[in-house]
Amino acid sequence: MKEQIRNPKLWVPSLYLAQGLPFFAVAIVANQMLKSMGVPNDELNHWTALIGFAWVFKPLWSPFLELASSKKLVVLFFQILGGLCLGGVALALQTPFWFAASMAMLGLVAISSATHDIACDGLYITSLDEKGQAKYAGWTGTFFNAAKFFTTGALLLLAGHLEKTMGVVPAWSISFCILGALMIALGVYNTWSLPLAKNTVSTDTNASAIARTLWEVIIEFFKKPGIWVSIIFIILFRAGEAQVQSIGPLFLREARELGGLGLTTSEVGAVYGTVGTVAFVVGSIAGGYFTSWLSLKRAILWLILAVNLPNVVFYLLSYFQPTDLTIIGAGLSVEMFGYGFGFVGLILYMMQVVAPGKYQTAHYAFATGIMQLGFVLFKLFSGDIQIALGYQHFFIWVMLSAIPVAILSQLIPMTARPQPAEETPKAAAPAEQVV
Repeated sequence: MKEQIRNPKLWVPSLYLAQGLPFFAVAIVANQMLKSMGVPNDELNHWTALIGFAWVFKPLWSPFLELASSKKLVVLFFQILGGLCLGGVALALQTPFWFAASMAMLGLVAISSATHDIACDGLYITSLDEKGQAKYAGWTGTFFNAAKFFTTGALLLLAGHLEKTMGVVPAWSISFCILGALMIALGVYNTWSLPLAKNTVSTDTNASAIARTLWEVIIEFFKKPGIWVSIIFIILFRAGEAQVQSIGPLFLREARELGGLGLTTSEVGAVYGTVGTVAFVVGSIAGGYFTSWLSLKRAILWLILAVNLPNVVFYLLSYFQPTDLTIIGAGLSVEMFGYGFGFVGLILYMMQVVAPGKYQTAHYAFATGIMQLGFVLFKLFSGDIQIALGYQHFFIWVMLSAIPVAILSQLIPMTARPQPAEETPKAAAPAEQVV
């Protein structure tokens, strides 16, 4: 009997909200928490970058999730586990060894979230036909970014208020308890709403057969014509953006005598998590239409410039150190719009140039892993560079970091190179959500 799937409006929002919450908790909220706890920029970026490697390596274990009876089971398990681990961060903050304990819990959150991403996207693709996938594609991005709006906006506003009234440790303990409770609540709701999305069971569905297929997928990926140049391009694309996304929010919090703007946690939530998120979403939509109109080949340089030139906003903020939140918010909106507008170029490059071939879906997943590698590599050392240069010179360095990828974009093909004749292209996966 064919499974009766509930209206996607009842489960797509909750599915992708649950995808975004733990991601942004690790990628953004953790940095703000550690900043409030007095951890230096270099140290906190070292640790959160290392934790981010979970999203780099997730393609390596993604095929083994087919051993579960259904994608729904995997999704629910990791939503509940992710919620418990987020609550574990709150408990870790109460211990004498709070830093090591909280990093361990955030590491578990990252692994759980990265694994959930695989099953989440798989459930979406499996449960909807091509028309349905296209119809609700905008919903996936909307609710993923709703998680960003909540974590970097409302949650930071609350944490900032609680810091003033209760102290730093209780403020962040409550904040992570809220995140954990919300994830568990979404998991409970999704036990009712999600389609089952059964995995195909066959004689080849065993760990040994999956491992052989994975090895073949890896070999075929690195046999693609020009793949090493593509890998370098993907990594360099994130050189400036990764550094400014790591240090920018910390610069806003830094004391004015140390070169920052001296904003409170609540003020960062107000300017970065609200108007900044809206500008990012609008920029992403506009970038998609722009590239569709101009083609990736002709648009790529403009997209790279859109990601990187607005970073001059951070240099100007560090130079003039304004106190007016309206001015600061307007500047950050310009930067976030450019970030969203230009990042479309990297997504389309991976989909249209890197992924095509026999294992298109799997190779797109590998490309997104390399994309995340570019982010964590540059984030890993961003704090050291900022401390060595100071904020003003650091933001100049960030803009200079875009020069190599801008030059490379004009020297490499922007269309897929011919594949061997025996390879039959498969359907591409939807674009992965990006911070």
